[in-house]
Amino acid sequence: MEGDCLSCMKYLMFVFNFFVFLGGACLLGVGIWVLVDPTGFREIVATNPLLTTGAYIVLAMGGLLFLLGFLGCCGAVRENRCLLLFFFLFILIIFLVELSAAILAFIFREHLTREFFTKELTKHYQGDNDTDVFSATWNSVMITFGCCGVNGPEDFKLASVFRLLTLDTEEVPKACCRREPQARDGVVLSREECQLGRNPFINKQGCYTVILNTFETYVYLAGAFAIGVLLSRLFLMIFAMCLFRGIQ
Repeated sequence: MEGDCLSCMKYLMFVFNFFVFLGGACLLGVGIWVLVDPTGFREIVATNPLLTTGAYIVLAMGGLLFLLGFLGCCGAVRENRCLLLFFFLFILIIFLVELSAAILAFIFREHLTREFFTKELTKHYQGDNDTDVFSATWNSVMITFGCCGVNGPEDFKLASVFRLLTLDTEEVPKACCRREPQARDGVVLSREECQLGRNPFINKQGCYTVILNTFETYVYLAGAFAIGVLLSRLFLMIFAMCLFRGIQ
């Protein structure tokens, strides 16, 4: 009976580690995509040290989980006590790191609010000045997602630097103008009419709502995946220790 139980735990641990292996591969893919994505998301990440750090953490964690899943599968199949103990300690460290990351994300959640982005935009945005990383990033976001400002075109009425540089001659920057197609290399329909704030030559929707709606489904999927990953960590530690103690 004891042998059957150990055999069952061995194969369960193999299955769990196989999913860890797949999860690591997915995180590795996401991390690489964020850092090399050509559609503008890379530029958003590059201007925010917190997001940049997060992208590299995702990449590193993906690589570690990829390797860990592979080692866990080997340790379970070969019933190696040293490898199982190392696996348990490694999983425990990763679990604590992920828990710390979740706590930090909760603490810094106010930096991702609508009010925060609005404040930063109105304070630092410089219009078509592509030498300014902050402005170039916002221009890329507005062109890519076909949006204007954080809440809408009215944000630029409060953008002090933008109004000063344009001498109040433009209601919105060129990046808010509709293009055909809606891409960086698209042709602006009418820059003059757009910069006067007239329909249908201007994108009226704010970027916060557009991006939130675009990624809403993925956020829920990511949250569900994160919960599943944490639960799998607990099961893996339990199985690894039980298997470690059961192997003679």
